Amino acid sequence: MQFPKRPKSAVKAFLKNFRGVVFFAGLTVNTIFWFVPIILLAAVKLVIPIPALRRAITRVLMAIGENWVSINSVIMRFSGKVRIESRGLQGLRQDGWYLVIANHQTWVDIMILQTVFNRRMPFLKFFIKQELIWFPILGIAWWAMDMPFMKRYSPSFIVKNPHMKGKDLETTRRACEKFRDTPTSVLNFIEGTRFSEEKRDTRKSPYEFLLQPRAGGLAIALSSMGELFESVVDVTLTYPVHATSFWDMCCGADVHVIVDVNERKLERWLVDGNYEGDREFRKKLHVWLSEVWIEKDVIIAKTRESHGR
Repeated sequence: MQFPKRPKSAVKAFLKNFRGVVFFAGLTVNTIFWFVPIILLAAVKLVIPIPALRRAITRVLMAIGENWVSINSVIMRFSGKVRIESRGLQGLRQDGWYLVIANHQTWVDIMILQTVFNRRMPFLKFFIKQELIWFPILGIAWWAMDMPFMKRYSPSFIVKNPHMKGKDLETTRRACEKFRDTPTSVLNFIEGTRFSEEKRDTRKSPYEFLLQPRAGGLAIALSSMGELFESVVDVTLTYPVHATSFWDMCCGADVHVIVDVNERKLERWLVDGNYEGDREFRKKLHVWLSEVWIEKDVIIAKTRESHGR
């Protein structure tokens, strides 16, 4: 009895997805391996309120995070087809305080940035909604890794509860107090979402390769931690061919990304301004961000042109 032959395309698709499952399983195993000691150390950090001990545990946790990223990077480079070119990393230090801003193309961006900056600057951290601290397992891990949790109130909530105005910033500032003793890098994707041509056109973005920057998240970071930051690390991510999805990367798709890093001086007016209460500062911040985004759009255009795209 002869079984019908499967089309080559079906076999190819199966092998592609099987590779993706194996790749993703490797990342998952690595994550679980490192998150076990993170959770254990988090428990110690939670029940023993001794500042010196907590700072020591934080240093160990950052080292664990760096090891986690290192192995993820190895898996990504050798099991996937990922090629990263980076420029402008000179001068960054592991004992510095940095505000990192970047354009956002795909979920792969996060792994790319972690790989590029690992052990060149403090472990990258993200602002996380305070409600997510209750997320199973990861909430505790994020707290243990000193991710800054922020509390945001909607305009309608403030209208109904005017006494709560400014309380969200106070909560975020208190959450960031711990960073005075620990060198920190905070990452902010200024566009607020991943770029697509459809979103660009719908939002009538004036840029060819970017969405309009949103100043709110940047303003929170500056208001909460501005005095700590030494500089703004402006990162431009360019995928010369196209931005690859996370699952396609797992399945072996070619990923080529150029990472341009521009360390900008953190001017005093950026730190001293009041985004919510000062209309002139708000306007000035939007103008500054627009100028940064114009430069970024030009970088992407030139990089794509030099690669024949």
